Amino acid sequence: MVLAALTGAAMADDAGTLFGKNCAACHGKDGSGNTPAGKKLNVKDFTDPKVQAEMKDEEMIKAIKEGIKDGGKTKMKPFGEKLSDEDVKALVAYVRSFKK
Repeated sequence: MVLAALTGAAMADDAGTLFGKNCAACHGKDGSGNTPAGKKLNVKDFTDPKVQAEMKDEEMIKAIKEGIKDGGKTKMKPFGEKLSDEDVKALVAYVRSFKK
C-alpha cells in the first residue's frame, strides 16, 4: 500500500513536471489558460467544472497525442512521439486535478 501511494505521488510529480514543460506556456501553471498564448489560442479553462464535464478522457488523449488543428492551422502540436502512453494518461489525470 505504501509503495502504491508513493508511486501515485511520483506519477503526480512527473505529470506536473510534464505539464510544466509542455503545456503551461499556453494552458498556464494552474490550467486556467490565462496566458498570452492561451488567450490568443482561446484554450479551455481546465479549472472550470463545466469544461471538465464536457471534456472526455479519450478526446484529451487524442488531442495530446495528435495535436489540435483548426482550419489547417496548428493550435496545439502533437506529443504522441514525445510522450509515452503512460505519460499521456498521467497528464489527463493531472488536468482533471485542476477542477475546482
